[in-house]
Amino acid sequence: MSCPLCEGDGGKRVWSGPKFRVIRADEFGFPAFYRLVWQAHVGEFSDLPAEDRVLCMEAVATVEQVLRRELRPAKVNLASLGNLVPHLHWHLVARFEDDSHFPAPVWAAAVRPRDTAHEAALARRLPAVDAAIAARLATMQAGA
Repeated sequence: MSCPLCEGDGGKRVWSGPKFRVIRADEFGFPAFYRLVWQAHVGEFSDLPAEDRVLCMEAVATVEQVLRRELRPAKVNLASLGNLVPHLHWHLVARFEDDSHFPAPVWAAAVRPRDTAHEAALARRLPAVDAAIAARLATMQAGA
């Protein structure tokens, strides 16, 4: 069976290390939608050795902290589903009260029209957010 996360980045690569990578996903209507993708093909979080579980969650927390600091969202949603792509990855989505689905999940039906002006303004800030994520993860890996 082919795996899209083994065959490609799955989005714009923000940072990559030996154990995981962080990408900015191209999710329509949600410009600040990131994924942390484990490099090795494992299906479940519990498939990882204990030290890799710690590393994975530290990385998730680091990306979340950067999103909160840089974007000041109303909430950061975290999810590890893997129903469609059974390769361990975490969704990290900065959510804003004016996004089309808030407070519902991004996968639910929209509750209001998209605010494309806000989405565009947010998208212009993302290169700096990407750089901040990369810098923090590089520092985290150097200390490991």
